[in-house]
Amino acid sequence: MPSPVPPSPSPPTAEDPSEQLVSGAGHRLRITLLMAGSCLPILGAVLIAPVLPQMQDHFAAVPGAEALVPMALTIPALFLALLAPFAGVIVDRLGRKRLLVTATVLYALVGTAPLWLDSLGAIVASRALVGVVEAAIMTCCTTLIGDYYTGRQRDRYLALQTMCASISATAFFVLGGAAGAAGWRAPFWAYAVSLLLAPAMAAFLPTPRPATIARKHATTDAASATDAAGVADAPEPAKRPFPWRPLAGICALTVFGSVVFYTLMVHMSYLLDDIGVTDPGMIGLATAIASAATVAGAVTFTKLGRTPDVWLPAVFAVCALGFAVIWFAPNAAVLIIGAVINCFGGGVMLPSLLTLAMSKLEYADRGRGTGLWTATFFIGQFVCPLVVLALASAAGSRADAVGLLALATSVLAAGLGLFGSRRRVVDAPQPQNQMAG
Repeated sequence: MPSPVPPSPSPPTAEDPSEQLVSGAGHRLRITLLMAGSCLPILGAVLIAPVLPQMQDHFAAVPGAEALVPMALTIPALFLALLAPFAGVIVDRLGRKRLLVTATVLYALVGTAPLWLDSLGAIVASRALVGVVEAAIMTCCTTLIGDYYTGRQRDRYLALQTMCASISATAFFVLGGAAGAAGWRAPFWAYAVSLLLAPAMAAFLPTPRPATIARKHATTDAASATDAAGVADAPEPAKRPFPWRPLAGICALTVFGSVVFYTLMVHMSYLLDDIGVTDPGMIGLATAIASAATVAGAVTFTKLGRTPDVWLPAVFAVCALGFAVIWFAPNAAVLIIGAVINCFGGGVMLPSLLTLAMSKLEYADRGRGTGLWTATFFIGQFVCPLVVLALASAAGSRADAVGLLALATSVLAAGLGLFGSRRRVVDAPQPQNQMAG
């Protein structure tokens, strides 16, 4: 079972003057560009899914095509997971904006490569390069949100990333299917959209200045340190060890959370097919409803306050409940209800985990830490189909595999709740003995 998340220090409230709200036209353009950039890795993950059968037919004579064609869809997530930590190191050393603009240009070049490549092996290799540049883009966008914003405003935009990812995944799936009517290569033209984003990012995203950001976050960091220790601590030294221990627990939990989050995205159509629903329109509608529940969960996250470690046990319990409903679903209507419950919990879970990770990081190590979190999230995405297939092989069906995930998620929720209760008891202030006289 993943290690439990250490409790996050209590940050300042929305009314705390230490939080600096950012507004104005420039801010709106900035956050729009960051959200658009955050959607590019989702484009790589789902766009070509509808045309995989066409690719399979085109390369039927190629040895190993049965494995290589599906790999064209999944290999970007693998390389994103493997390289995101290194992208984080580069982000901290070379600068966020420079790397983001460069990676966004390269995204168009490697993303559209299958338009003129004839070798299946070369296409798979180009897809691996897509994962490389996606690692840089996702890490830079998330790191810049942490640089530009503080407090509740930062939390809201981290949640907005989840909302945009859910909405764009549905839109890109529809786009890929529509473009696939013109041939299996046609969806790859969509990768060229990053050529429109790159110059806008270069022109309108300000370059973060370490000294300015340090001052911007100094009061919040001091308040967090005071709450964590119960007394006012002295300022931290200029250099401090990278927070491996607290971040390791969050990243381990994120791997499991990513598997929980992606299970229905990957296997919803198979689960519906197993109970007799084969109409693509019905499957698409069910997927859209589940995606809407994820968006609703992300919106709910922004209303819950700023202590995600407190509500994470309940969130995982909601995800487990959704899995359990699907496990026993006698028909499509009940299955969709279970999917809505599960996806709602997932919409709250992901920004909660990311917020916890960001709360452990300062400017100097934020790129590296964000890269590690991004890597663990996409590791979960990559292994999710393998985990579900392995569980289905052991249990007998995909529905039974979802049932096993329900049990595992329930155990995790209980463990997190128990850990949190014990930690709050330990951290509670102890009454001091009153001495006479």
